[in-house]
Amino acid sequence: MTTLHFHPDPAPAIEAALHAAGRPRLFVVADDNTARLCMPRLADTSPAVADAVLLTVRPGDEAKTLGAAESLWQRLTDAGATRRSMILNLGGGMVTDLGGFVAATFKRGVPYMNVPTTLLGAVDAAVGGKTAVNFAGLKNQVGVFAQPAATFVSTCFLSTLPERELLSGYGEMLKHALLNGPGSLSAILDCHITSIDPSTLLPLLRESVATKEKIVAADSTEQGLRKALNLGHTAGHAIEELALAAGHPVPHGYAVAWGLVVALVLSHTERGMSTQWLYAVADGVRSHYGPMPVECSDYPALLALMAHDKKNSTPGSINFTLLDAPGCPAIDCTATPEAITTAFDIARDLV
Repeated sequence: MTTLHFHPDPAPAIEAALHAAGRPRLFVVADDNTARLCMPRLADTSPAVADAVLLTVRPGDEAKTLGAAESLWQRLTDAGATRRSMILNLGGGMVTDLGGFVAATFKRGVPYMNVPTTLLGAVDAAVGGKTAVNFAGLKNQVGVFAQPAATFVSTCFLSTLPERELLSGYGEMLKHALLNGPGSLSAILDCHITSIDPSTLLPLLRESVATKEKIVAADSTEQGLRKALNLGHTAGHAIEELALAAGHPVPHGYAVAWGLVVALVLSHTERGMSTQWLYAVADGVRSHYGPMPVECSDYPALLALMAHDKKNSTPGSINFTLLDAPGCPAIDCTATPEAITTAFDIARDLV
């Protein structure tokens, strides 16, 4: 499993990890923003990062493509990277997804480490070993499972994030809290994520990441229990893809938050989960994220996108992770198109 480091400043831990690995030649993958804003901060206190070969990509999820991966493979080749090199992904979920995929496939596998610079990356994409690129208008359609050698979770980059980025990460923290149990859920719902002090945030990050790590440790390649981490993502990914196709992209965590409400409606109608939790989460999602950007006329497109979801086990079925109660996930659940559109109707009314 990945070695996780939680520090206000990740540079000393990065230096120690590289020393333990025999000081491999380091390549840093960053987007244009993290190269400009975050790379200098690490390079000031990490000689290894200062001496690294920097490989930049365009920011934004639309840059997470096979073409971007091909460009990085070419630049690694031109710079003489070998299987004994090390790739350090410095950025949000797009960078860690893309950089991890490039590392896992270049020369049949180069070790890599992640330094997430967004709250979403810290609690989701940088942890768990899922790497991927988007393909054919669908999210994460081409990828591999490849655990990073280490992930360095820090709050040092989070203080400069806009409110929209903090709320995106909060959507995944809300998901982890639902999977962890009522106590975690109550704590997250009471958390004012946009004004929280970094010293208070780091323990919450540790708990959120620990929830994911515990599930991944039991099922690293998503054959069973790890499917619980898809809670909210069947509807959420469809909302995200629909918005992107319409030219009005929404942050991943926003889509997940709205998708969680849809999943909790189905958890009530299909599994009998108490409406207490549905209403509590819907109230939080409404106050943080506002109305779901979905109309009734979007339902056919949403159903078509969900039908193409990579989590579906059989053609024609739509697979969901649902809850019997907070802390009690139910994986491999299916629902009819009628049940799904009804769930969207109710979720839209609630948020």
